[in-house]
Amino acid sequence: MDAQSRGRADDIDPADQWVLNPQTGNYELRLDRSAGHSVGAPRSDGAPSRAGDRVGATRTATSRTGAPGRSDVPGQRTRRSARGAGAPGGADGGTHAGGPGRRKRKQRKSPKKKVLLWTGGTLALLMVCTVGAGYLYYEHLNSNITSISDDGAGTGGFSPDRAINILLIGTDKRTGEGNSGYGDKDSPGHADTTVLLHVSKDRGNATALSIPRDLITDIPNCETTQEDGSVKDIPGSQGVRFNVSLGQSGRTPSCTMRTVTKITGIQLDHFMVADFNAVKTLTSAVEGVPICLAKPVNDKESGLDLPEGEHVIEGEQALAFVRTRKSFGNSGDLDRIKVQQQFLSGLMRKLKSNDTLTSPTKLFKLAEAGTKALTVDNKISDIGRLRDLGLELGKFDMKNLSFTTVPVLDNPDEPVGRKATVVLNDSKAEELFSAIKNDVSLTEVEAQKKKAAKTKQDALLKGERAEASDVRVDVFNGGGPAGSAQRTLDWLQNSEGVLKSSNKGNAPTDVAATQLAYAPNQADQARKLADLMGLPASALKPGTEDAVGLEAMTLTLGPDFKGAGVPVSGPAKAPQVEKVTADKQVCAQ
Repeated sequence: MDAQSRGRADDIDPADQWVLNPQTGNYELRLDRSAGHSVGAPRSDGAPSRAGDRVGATRTATSRTGAPGRSDVPGQRTRRSARGAGAPGGADGGTHAGGPGRRKRKQRKSPKKKVLLWTGGTLALLMVCTVGAGYLYYEHLNSNITSISDDGAGTGGFSPDRAINILLIGTDKRTGEGNSGYGDKDSPGHADTTVLLHVSKDRGNATALSIPRDLITDIPNCETTQEDGSVKDIPGSQGVRFNVSLGQSGRTPSCTMRTVTKITGIQLDHFMVADFNAVKTLTSAVEGVPICLAKPVNDKESGLDLPEGEHVIEGEQALAFVRTRKSFGNSGDLDRIKVQQQFLSGLMRKLKSNDTLTSPTKLFKLAEAGTKALTVDNKISDIGRLRDLGLELGKFDMKNLSFTTVPVLDNPDEPVGRKATVVLNDSKAEELFSAIKNDVSLTEVEAQKKKAAKTKQDALLKGERAEASDVRVDVFNGGGPAGSAQRTLDWLQNSEGVLKSSNKGNAPTDVAATQLAYAPNQADQARKLADLMGLPASALKPGTEDAVGLEAMTLTLGPDFKGAGVPVSGPAKAPQVEKVTADKQVCAQ
């Protein structure tokens, strides 16, 4: 029997099983009526408790008398005592759980309460799942989670020392209770709404990039694991809508991942999939999402019927809002994307509010809804891994999260007046993809910080340049294409006159981007080599005075290296694209 069912059997409100430990600032699960032990404390027979195995080691609080095994965490309340006013020994009775007549200790503000903020910047659907992971270690949450193999399409896992890329996929598959009435109930579904969430390496900014479902693109060959465990090699398709990258021909989310990487050049770490039921249950779990309409809407197809102004929507009404297309803008999918981005912003603001983050009852509901509603890849299919991901993603501020859409043009191959699909606007799209890969923020707030840092970096490129013949450099391959070090050496020596250079083979460890390390007395050489190779100021890594004795600089070629003589420089500023930040409410038009 799980913790939830045991609590119900004793007439205990499940939300009241989570109590605030004033010594840690964290909510802890109380599975019995006593206040004698915190979660994870040893049993009287010396064996660790089951709850402790799930949560991990927890320091046992010590009572004011100093006796071990006692805790100042109040005991769980039954439904009756929780609701009765002034009941002796109850939650409202003013006495400590350790015995009648004792005054309840005033709770101290703990710096650990900052854990409440870690969900603040996470994209809406992802936030819902990880909020529950951070607070509610019910064993059955793991069994709620549905996972699908990523079939090697992802990196294999996120890490704290690099940027994170998550693919959020909304499918139009009509699974779940009450959804067959939307039509096409037997369809395997499509990638109806797709968002690539990129979080910068320093966690200072994030970009949510929407990919139009009607984008004409090529889908690569995809080896997928089917529901029965068999592996199927699905051939690629050329010149088709992006949305058929999921569901059609047996394609799984790993095929959508491969397609997005092919379009953007951005390597993805994980995916999450949400269906119609996810929208309904998640919005109900947060007790509604605030939205705004610039005009009244009565859409017969989606069922949305709301007057102009601000509203709070949940359940079927929320699903109708995100499905509405013909009542906004020019009735196309691009305008529906804007509406969906506004919806996600509203959901995040609701989740970030103290009213949500400090309520054990709401967090319990979110955990239940999130783990049941979302399908994730097999690399993040447990609560602990989701929690770790949420901790990383929650580090950026909402005002530094930008929503934007892949730049596109009307498909020139379609007749005028019947434009149903779009194609990439290559020049603008490549500029945007490059900015994302190089962690360039699309928000003004973060851009100002980046500008100040860049000014300091640019100073490294100011000053005298050495002659090419005086430049001494050792070349390593730290993640560039095979043979990059030798090709660069040949180019430097034969074309640029850098004769004092050598190929040192593979670097001890790979680097995230090409870098040039040098001693202070080699700054003129570094500037010259940066000019020759098109290195940005951010690639220059000056050493301390202790490095003055170095004989040669160290050039390590990273994955951004495209070839000898090809500039490595990334974009210096954010491209001019239509965007909206997550901290602002925009009315749908």
